[in-house]
Amino acid sequence: MNEVQVDNKIYKMPPEEGFTVSHFLTVTNIEKSARFYKEIFGGRILSRGDSSGAPGYIQIANTWLLVNVGGGPTPDKPSVTLSVPANPDSVSSFMNIRVADIQACYELWRSRGAEFITEPKDKYGETRCYIRDPDGYIIEVGQRKPDFTYG
Repeated sequence: MNEVQVDNKIYKMPPEEGFTVSHFLTVTNIEKSARFYKEIFGGRILSRGDSSGAPGYIQIANTWLLVNVGGGPTPDKPSVTLSVPANPDSVSSFMNIRVADIQACYELWRSRGAEFITEPKDKYGETRCYIRDPDGYIIEVGQRKPDFTYG
């Protein structure tokens, strides 16, 4: 069983009760994306996907990421087509990672091959920067400033 403990609660994939939140990304190559999330963030590949259409599952810290190739409508989503971003500079959502030491993460992940858009910059009570994954998705990495409190 693959599980993560957060405070007193244990989350499993698949869950035995309640629900678990995961994030799905449409990718061009399951293996390449799984390797990226494993090598950059230390993710654990739980399933590599297969030729029948099963997605790859990667556990990253306290969440699960599902990666799979795109495709046309299916009976459960008859008007939806999944595809990677046509323009990586125009996004409507992104993964958001909060870290204890942004400079250390920036240096470590950069040494592992992460392509950052910029170095960490101060913005809105935190320091943050963005990484692009192999398909152009952006991943925000941020650290809250010690004196900042959420409204």
